[in-house]
Amino acid sequence: MSGTPALLRVDSRCELGEGVVWCDRLRVLYWTDINGARLWRHAPDSGATQAWRLPDRLACLAPATDGRLLLGLAKGLHACDVESQLGREALSIGEVLAHVEPDVPMTRLNDGRADRNGNFVFGTKSEHPDGRRIGRFHQYSARHGVRTLALPASAIPNAIAFDAAGTRMYFCDSVDPRILCCDYDAASASVSAIRVFAALDDPDAEPDGATVDGEDALWNAQWGAGRVVRYLEDGRVERVVDIPAPRVTCCVLGGGRLYVTSARVGMGEAALAAWPGAGGLFEVATGSLPSRPTDRVVLP
Repeated sequence: MSGTPALLRVDSRCELGEGVVWCDRLRVLYWTDINGARLWRHAPDSGATQAWRLPDRLACLAPATDGRLLLGLAKGLHACDVESQLGREALSIGEVLAHVEPDVPMTRLNDGRADRNGNFVFGTKSEHPDGRRIGRFHQYSARHGVRTLALPASAIPNAIAFDAAGTRMYFCDSVDPRILCCDYDAASASVSAIRVFAALDDPDAEPDGATVDGEDALWNAQWGAGRVVRYLEDGRVERVVDIPAPRVTCCVLGGGRLYVTSARVGMGEAALAAWPGAGGLFEVATGSLPSRPTDRVVLP
């Protein structure tokens, strides 16, 4: 267990906080409240926090090389100049880069991360009433648009992350208590050698969002267990960080800290009384543990 306590950094009370990313140039965090249709921004150095209203659910996002953000809304990818809209209540989401699965009405975007080569890799979540696995994993690039990765269909795709070389991709289907990995070729959007990376050891835990640190270890937020687990490259557990919110959703490293998003959705009054910070952004000091430079998407 981690001896460093997790502190509530922003009491954002998100219904479904997700997708937190760190911008190392600006030293700010961005994350989404999917169900609340809001984009959040927080600057740890100054404490300044802002939330924008959105016209649709925002599932995932990534910083771009030109300073904009790639926004993954329910059924499309957008390029947005967020920093020029500080102080506004509603965000103008910008140009559409690509429509996603327009012929599959019962899916929406879910988890997504920039890879090491300027592309954006993301998954689509099943919204079918019976939860059937109809979601897919895709790669977006400015050159090729959206290309589908040859990975198994999923119900709730999550844990998308990449090692330092950019040739190993992590992913999961949250209804399956395992984190998988595969060999990944960014140029051809091809995958191979799909294998189990780690099996979760807590029956209450579901794998959710993930990030990779400067030592190539994977950090995975685990919904239902109120924890973030750090796995070494061989899949062994190196540490477990407890978060005072049961439904943790995603994590990122930046500025010597681990930041973790969480959710309130589905929690009753008693649970919310027991976990008042649920839906907030949490912070844990990581000391000398190195983080990685922010991976960025190349936009047209």
